[in-house]
Amino acid sequence: MNLEHRPKKSLGQHFLVDQNILSRIISSCRLQKDESVLEIGPGLGQLTKVIVKETKEVLAIELDKNLCEDLERNLKFPNLTISCQDILDFDFKNIRGKVKVIGNLPYYISTPIISHLLGHKAKISSIYISLQKELSERVVARPGGKEYGAFSCFTQYHTLPKILFKINKGCFKPQPKVDSCFLELRIRERPAVEVKDEELFFKVIRQAFNQRRKIIGNALSGLFPKVDLIPILEKARIDPQIRPERLSLEDFARLANLL
Repeated sequence: MNLEHRPKKSLGQHFLVDQNILSRIISSCRLQKDESVLEIGPGLGQLTKVIVKETKEVLAIELDKNLCEDLERNLKFPNLTISCQDILDFDFKNIRGKVKVIGNLPYYISTPIISHLLGHKAKISSIYISLQKELSERVVARPGGKEYGAFSCFTQYHTLPKILFKINKGCFKPQPKVDSCFLELRIRERPAVEVKDEELFFKVIRQAFNQRRKIIGNALSGLFPKVDLIPILEKARIDPQIRPERLSLEDFARLANLL
């Protein structure tokens, strides 16, 4: 591959070039000969050329047309398909069975990509991705900390997230300003909590964390009259004086189901 490819800042390109980390990623993904892989942003193909030898088939989605041409010219494998498009435009209906997703996500668009993937989780067995360290900590955060928020609730509702290891910023070319982490997001067989109305459930969570400095009784007053909200909070066994970051998924589920 062309290691001198000039990274495009507009696409948030930071190529992972450290061989030890690349090997660790391959080991962590627990690749199987009978599985299919969807690779997001293959870049220089450093991971791709290993993944394709360890699995049944690989679909590599790359937005950079120059990199797509390089990949097609240099990686000649019968079980590799390279698609030059934005992952946010990818139609999961074209996938037969389930895929394991692997990728080094651009920092500026990581959250929309994860949301897109989880919107099609029926087609995905598990997700292995590198993310900016700050976002990684938000994904796995537990109630009570400043990292815990609406995105924590969203990912933990759909998956069992785990930080596998940290990646120093010096492992990338060009070097980003911050360190990264490599995560496993294992798709849950069923959501973490049972809710009657998923749309309302997440609406309550987003509203709560949009006003996270306020107590929950005030934070949700933009959605429901406070005079009606307080008795419902108490029925849900939630102190109206508590702040949103103290509430677990189970707390939000009880509240949304009562609302």
